[in-house]
Amino acid sequence: MNLSAHYDKLYQESKTKIANGHYEIDELIDSKDDYRFGITLVIRPDESTKTNIQQFLNEVKAIDPHQYYYQNSDLHITVMSIISCYVGFDLRHINVADYVKVIEPIIAKHPNFKIQFKGITASPSCILLQGFLTDTLNEIRDDLRIGFKNTDLQQSIDKRYAIQTAHSTVIRFRQVLKNKDQLLKLVEKYRDFDFGTFEVHNMELVYNDWYQRKKFVKKLHEFDL
Repeated sequence: MNLSAHYDKLYQESKTKIANGHYEIDELIDSKDDYRFGITLVIRPDESTKTNIQQFLNEVKAIDPHQYYYQNSDLHITVMSIISCYVGFDLRHINVADYVKVIEPIIAKHPNFKIQFKGITASPSCILLQGFLTDTLNEIRDDLRIGFKNTDLQQSIDKRYAIQTAHSTVIRFRQVLKNKDQLLKLVEKYRDFDFGTFEVHNMELVYNDWYQRKKFVKKLHEFDL
């Protein structure tokens, strides 16, 4: 996949929709009745990169403080949704040790690698960081696909889509955009901004809600590369 072309196509299409008021508001983000949970393998950016991300988010908050902004504790890159969030999932339904047994040897055989967050893109419902990855991350993903295919463990890998990027969602639209023109102008300003490059030394298997909010997330295991 040509990531630059992919992110640019997504941006151009979404920018037009947002400008025309055809964006999507997340009706569940403030719901107390959202019971979608699952387990996910994630990467966390380093502190320096998080600081740069919050600088951008603070500028957006000054324009429209009522959208949903990711806190540092919630920022992540999805390596793989092992069990995509759904209503009714309960950790008691699975044996976490079985999942660790599949994942650990796969990650252990791969070296550390780097991810760069450079630029902003958008979807009709959110603003995302453009993550650029080395081949190692997708090699890990391919190995995980094979590893879980050879088990009878509950999983939903690639059921929604086959993940190939290293993006990170940082803003979700929770209500009508008050200043969408200013928002788009600010996003344009950060289209090529270098938020930082960090080395990935470990990954976390977490129990999580749809938004990876700290109050719901439970770290199940940490894997070292």
